[in-house]
Order: sequence, then C-alpha cells, then structure tokens
Amino acid sequence: MLRFRTFILLLAALSLGAFAEPSEQTGLLQIGIVADVHAHDLDSPLEGKMMTNYPERLGAFVNAMNAWPADLVIELGDFVNGWVVLGIEPGDPYRIPQILEEAEAIYSRFDGPRYHVIGNHDVYNLSKEEYLERVNITSTYYSFDAGGYHVVILDVQYDEQGNDLAYTYTGVRGFVPTTEMEWLQEDLAGTVLPTIVCVHQMLDTEPTEAGWTLIGNAVEVRTLLAESEVVIAVFQGHDHANRYSLIDGIHYITFKALVDQGTPPSWAYVTLNPTSRTITIEGEGDQANRELRY
Repeated sequence: MLRFRTFILLLAALSLGAFAEPSEQTGLLQIGIVADVHAHDLDSPLEGKMMTNYPERLGAFVNAMNAWPADLVIELGDFVNGWVVLGIEPGDPYRIPQILEEAEAIYSRFDGPRYHVIGNHDVYNLSKEEYLERVNITSTYYSFDAGGYHVVILDVQYDEQGNDLAYTYTGVRGFVPTTEMEWLQEDLAGTVLPTIVCVHQMLDTEPTEAGWTLIGNAVEVRTLLAESEVVIAVFQGHDHANRYSLIDGIHYITFKALVDQGTPPSWAYVTLNPTSRTITIEGEGDQANRELRY
C-alpha cells in the first residue's frame, strides 16, 4: 500500500494535472537505451572489444531511434573506453578527450533529449569536470520528468570516502556518497510519478564472501529505492550481458553492450505504458526482449 505521504501527494498531483499524457499521439513514453559504447580508436583483443567500429554502431543506434521515433535516449555509461586496452600498447592517453568529443558528436545527431550516465571507463583518463564539458551536461547525477514518468540518473564513480574518481586508469568498484544519497532521498520523496533509476555498475549484485560488491553501499541504495515506493525499475550497464532480477518489487534490468564482442550491435527500444503499467523492452542484436509489469 502507498504510504500516507505518497497518497496525499498523488491526490495533489492529480488535481494539478501533473500526469500529462506521455505522448500526444500514443500515450506512451518511448526511450532508446544503449549501454557500454566504449568509443576508442584501438581494439582490445584480449577482451574481444572491437571498438574501432563504434562510429558505425553508435550511428546506427541514433538512426534507429530517430526513425522509431524515441521520445528520448539514455546511454548507460562507459561511453568512452579510456586508454587501457588489453593485448596491445595503449598509446597516448591524451587523445581520449577527442575520442569522447567525436562520440558525443554522433550521439548528438539524435533529434530529441539525450542523457548520459557516467561509467567507470569514463573516468579512466578524465576528471568528471572534463567529462561533463565534453558531453554537454552540468552534473553527473540529476533527474527529470518525461511523459508521466520520473527518471533519475545516478553517479556511482566515487570512492568510499566520497571522493570523485578521476584518472583511475582501471577499476570497477563504485560508491554512492552521503551527499548524493541525501539528494536521492529528497528527490524521490518529491515525486509520485513512476520512477526509473539509471546507473552504470549494477545495484543488484550480492556481496562476495569478503563483502565486496560493484557498488560498495548497493544494499543501502536498494533499500532507499524500495522505501520510496515510487521506483519501478533500475536500468543498468557495465556487465555487457543480459541480466534481470526482481528485488522488493523493483525490476533490475542490465542491458547488453553496444561494443562488439563477437556479437551484433545491441540496443533496446523501451516503451513505458502508464495505462497497462508495463515496461516493454524490444531488443536489437543480442539484447533480450522483456515484458514487465509494475
């Protein structure tokens, strides 16, 4: 059941007409999702990442979203690979900012709002300030409303002391610091709209025997999301594979990577239907199809 606070906010939102139609034509919200582009001018043979063809693949995604058409697009992090590639000499790390700019120029061909989630590879050779400047956004975590839904973009690229990760060269573990947790709690408390949370590293991995997780305080973050009673799904990248779990009534979906690892380019057409209360994922390439209810 909805908590009393949420019930009162829901009545207020209805009286103010806050639930605008997601689309004037269909009543649906259509979102294009792409994960793990790994833009680079070198390939990483030991990983099987064929990254030099990213312009063709990213361009195909953008063209597909324009043709659909998507109302907005979200990339789930690791937009640029960083200079570390396995199996060859990495070359000059100072060319990474230019590669990021070139990838952003392709992404910007989408004819509508586009959003970024910062990934661990994005801070291999960049500070967050350098990253933000090149992808034309002002914050690494933020939220917005779209077609009767609320969308939250999280940044987990911090160490456990709450310091920004930058120039890390390699590494995957993240953390959500106190300041961002407080912001997230306040943000979720301020909406009654069904909410999608987007993050790079997965929040639904369980701790190892040593207590290690991809996001150091993932359990605390999941608890906060569940207690909000508005979050319906979490969209994640990082793993390069199709994964799914249901925790406390929230769908955790990990999307297949765009980067070539012996697979076709993969992305997702995601349709949110407020009438049927469904999340429909139609996959391109090796992306799995799903029909989820909330």
